[in-house]
Amino acid sequence: MATFNLFNYLAPPNAYYDFERIYSAEQWHKKQTWITEYLREHQPDIIGFQEVFSTESLKALVLTQGYEYFAVVDQPHIIDDFIYKSPVVAIASRFPIVDNVAVQPNTELAKALGLADDFSFSRKVVRATIEVPHIGNCDCYVVHFKSKRSMIELDEKNIKRSAEKTIIDSLKAQVAGSWGSTIQRGSEATLLMVDMIERREATNNPMVLMGDFNNTLSDGILSHLLTNTLRFVSAIDRDAYLEQYCLNDAWDLYQIALINETSQATENKGFIPNEKVTRNPTHYFGAGSSVLDYILLSCEFDASYHDSLFQVSGYETYDRHLINPIFERDGESTDHGIVLVTLTLRS
Repeated sequence: MATFNLFNYLAPPNAYYDFERIYSAEQWHKKQTWITEYLREHQPDIIGFQEVFSTESLKALVLTQGYEYFAVVDQPHIIDDFIYKSPVVAIASRFPIVDNVAVQPNTELAKALGLADDFSFSRKVVRATIEVPHIGNCDCYVVHFKSKRSMIELDEKNIKRSAEKTIIDSLKAQVAGSWGSTIQRGSEATLLMVDMIERREATNNPMVLMGDFNNTLSDGILSHLLTNTLRFVSAIDRDAYLEQYCLNDAWDLYQIALINETSQATENKGFIPNEKVTRNPTHYFGAGSSVLDYILLSCEFDASYHDSLFQVSGYETYDRHLINPIFERDGESTDHGIVLVTLTLRS
């Protein structure tokens, strides 16, 4: 499974966000080729895409690579005939997609949380139910949570402001607008997680959540996606039930699988030292870097869970276009690393 931010995937002669942002025929061919070569080399069976403007073009591209099943639940907005904004998410699969819907936030819960009555996800969330070998129907969610970009934009055309006033107004807009984006992003994750729990209760389908989270999982805004403890609840049966409704970071599950392999090798007297593996960032901004792209999995993919069928045997962040780009090859690639997780049947 892979999560892949395509970075402004829009076929010419249409423009993204601004009338000057149009790929030339050569640039578009280069971008298409780059995506195709990644798919050929890495062969993910299920892919969650973000930043999709040209949905039909993407559907046709992945079909040439053996992905017969493709789903979107929204379309981008078009302004001024050829200028596009608000890209959407999509999912492609080599296995049958038996159902796909747009997740709807619970408006009553949103109201209880102090949110607007008409709260909506900044990008509609895809839930595709995929018939995965050995495990049956699996609910795969693809997200692109609200970015950290300020929700409040300063009117830059106001020439009456002094330089000092411009700075002050910009600071206020950034402080308030950034917090507004944080509230939106955290609320999206919360309402989605509640919906996933309700869906799990109704179907018992395994769960996969993948996408561009626009946030690390460790700073508190989205950490509740990995909630695995409950306060003030009897310990009797708590953990047994709880683990069925919790999500796990695929990276953490990969570490568990590595530990298990090392333990087994030790027992068989064929000890293989466990080389330390580090998690690579998926996004770079200025001098900083962070992991923004994730794949979260339910207990069916956790090697430490007694009834699990799969384990995470591989975890890769494809990032050579970010850390060692070659213009001829990577000039029209993406600004995110691509996270790929390999799942293996447990013996």
